[in-house]
Amino acid sequence: MNPPAREPDRTAEKETTRLEAFSDGVFAIAITLLVLDLKVPKPADLGDRSLWAAVRDQWPTFLAYFTSFATILVMWVNHHVLFGRIRRSDQMFLFLNGFLLLFVAFVPFPTALLAQYLRETDTRPGDAHTAGAIYAGTYVLLAIAFNLLWHHAARGRRLLAHDIPEARIREITRQYAPGIPVYGVAVALAFVSVPASFGLCLLLALFFAFTGAMPRFFERGKESPGG
Repeated sequence: MNPPAREPDRTAEKETTRLEAFSDGVFAIAITLLVLDLKVPKPADLGDRSLWAAVRDQWPTFLAYFTSFATILVMWVNHHVLFGRIRRSDQMFLFLNGFLLLFVAFVPFPTALLAQYLRETDTRPGDAHTAGAIYAGTYVLLAIAFNLLWHHAARGRRLLAHDIPEARIREITRQYAPGIPVYGVAVALAFVSVPASFGLCLLLALFFAFTGAMPRFFERGKESPGG
């Protein structure tokens, strides 16, 4: 006798819930690890400097910390919004999500690397350019992972909620598309100007913050009686 028709849906919901919980844990760990590079100046290490000067000298670390924190936060928000449109998962989707989390967990390393060499643009320009390229290159890989995850879910609407219009699916696909080429430009720009490359990465984080939140806003607006 065939099993009840609703049983697969309940199983899929549980798998998606576990996947979201696991993903949230990885995002939380990655965003927490960023702060470990901020060092508390010890009195014995101050010498003739003031405490304020010692803290101020860590400006590259603070800058990299806040930028990477904001970027991971935006990625988490977009990941949350993406899962709000997904109603089921399959094995390939689990692996693609793991591929994304691989680079999310990696973000603290290029952040620390960039913070260390951002101040060396004059004394060790080659190393500073390399650090900037590795930082931007990490986000190229993250953009690739996000695109793969979305395309797999959206192809043939295999994993999406049934009430999402085709026009919205195409719009979301277009919104994800700029990440790979523009982060690629940031990689190339790192070999010319590390601050400019770093700034472009920050601008992209702001771009995805708006494109990730606004579709959900409009979707809710359309559900209202006057929408």
